[in-house]
Amino acid sequence: MDVKKIDDHYSVSPQISSEDIKTLAEMGFRSVICNRPDGEGMDQPTFAEIEASAHKAGMEARYIPIVAGRVNDDDVEAFQEASKFLPKPVLAYCRTVTRSATLWSLNEGAQGRALPEILEMTKKAGYDMAGVVRRIANGGKTPTDAPDATHDIVILGGGAAGISVASSLLSRFTDLDVAIIDPADVHYYQPGWTMVGGGVFEAEETARTMASLIPKGVTWIKAAVSAFEPDTNSVILDGCRVIRYNRLIVAPGLKLNWHGIEGLVETLGRNGVTSNYRYDLAPYTWELVQSLRSGRALFTQPPMPIKCAGAPQKSLYLSADHWQRSGHLENIDIEFYNAGGVLFGVKEYVPALMEYIKRYHVDLKLTHNLIRIDGPSKTAWVNKTEADGNNEVIETNFSMIHVVPPQTAPDFIRISPLADAAGWVDVDQTTLRHKTYDNVWSLGDVMNAPNAKTAAAARVQAPVVANNVLVDMGKQKGVAHYNGYGSCPLTVERGKIVLAEFGYGGKLLPSFPKWIINGEKPSQLAWLLKEKILPPIYWKAMLRGREWMAKPKIFE
Repeated sequence: MDVKKIDDHYSVSPQISSEDIKTLAEMGFRSVICNRPDGEGMDQPTFAEIEASAHKAGMEARYIPIVAGRVNDDDVEAFQEASKFLPKPVLAYCRTVTRSATLWSLNEGAQGRALPEILEMTKKAGYDMAGVVRRIANGGKTPTDAPDATHDIVILGGGAAGISVASSLLSRFTDLDVAIIDPADVHYYQPGWTMVGGGVFEAEETARTMASLIPKGVTWIKAAVSAFEPDTNSVILDGCRVIRYNRLIVAPGLKLNWHGIEGLVETLGRNGVTSNYRYDLAPYTWELVQSLRSGRALFTQPPMPIKCAGAPQKSLYLSADHWQRSGHLENIDIEFYNAGGVLFGVKEYVPALMEYIKRYHVDLKLTHNLIRIDGPSKTAWVNKTEADGNNEVIETNFSMIHVVPPQTAPDFIRISPLADAAGWVDVDQTTLRHKTYDNVWSLGDVMNAPNAKTAAAARVQAPVVANNVLVDMGKQKGVAHYNGYGSCPLTVERGKIVLAEFGYGGKLLPSFPKWIINGEKPSQLAWLLKEKILPPIYWKAMLRGREWMAKPKIFE
């Protein structure tokens, strides 16, 4: 007997025998549902036999026979009715479990559970529900096969990567049929949030309405994506709307998993707990920094990959610089809990950063990962990984704590056919084309190329993808290559930045000669670039298809 739990109330199994019923009762099951018609196999017990054994064991039994491959809407309704009255937990079975897992999925869709959650739960149990995603999204009922709309190029995501690639496409050919799918009303300049948390920018400076940034001529589909059907060139939206494409560009960003740290969600924005990774919390960071006169300040960094790997340090440096300038640094203990084994992933920049770690008297704790927090008691628990692989949980107190949450690909990406084993969109790291589906590309934080996940990386990736999509359409010649470029302006103090620029393998890729900006040293000019020049470049160049210092290299 191979029982697989899908949720707390429902498990599934291949064909069971009458003798298995006693074991199921001992396991705590109170009901069984048979989804296999009598007489389907020679060695199959009848439902009457299963029912008799179930009643003897004090369990309920229900017969909802499904012809293999033919779960119809009436079957789902029968399952819904049974689910209302059968005592839980329930074990459903058929020959291979597919029918039982499908019924559960369709019923959950009818109850309003999110499609990505349903797909993830069945996938964890070992069952792929990709064949019924439209029915799940349609409340468990069979929808029409006709698409609601069709576009030549569909871009998923209206963030930095999505809008930039749309603009890069239209800067080359203005008559393209392009659609962007994104439910958000507001677009954020996320690299500015560190500066908000450091008292340099106002939060409002980092926000624009999405409508003001969608390029002219692009159709904006204001909806969330639930699933993909790449074999039929279709995207399934919430509510079971279907968008069909000839070419798909996937750029929805990543998911900040705030629930990945126990107790964090309950205390964010109060009790001295903050994060520059959220628009509404970055001002609170600056409020905490200004008000702190003594005590312990903690800064955390989760395991990689994360959006802008330098951002956890940036908040630390700007905070410490303020405390130093205001004369309070000597009364504040600063601790940096970094889940990684090094301060920064590109070794050439580490010496300059370590100087600031020493300058601010930071207690640097590598291989320490925040796992739990209690805001009211101002207590945090950190998992320390020793060199021998053993773990120790350390309890510590804080006056304020800046938290960076663990990060993953969005749920609907992780469970999709587009994802690799780790859940990221699986692309060729040079062309950014999907490794399996030739008419799919990806850029930005969601894809699995081994580059830094930064807006600067998306700025360079956008024209690469635009060029390669147009080559595929026969409108241009010569494939563009992405070299892994990413940039991280590390704000080590107010007025100075260590400008880290690098590509695949940590290769240094500076944009300027060393006599202008030496990225390995703190630079006032790099600060000027970050504070005054990069925001206008973002709003007026990158998002408008003006590829300043980002023209792709073409290979014939």
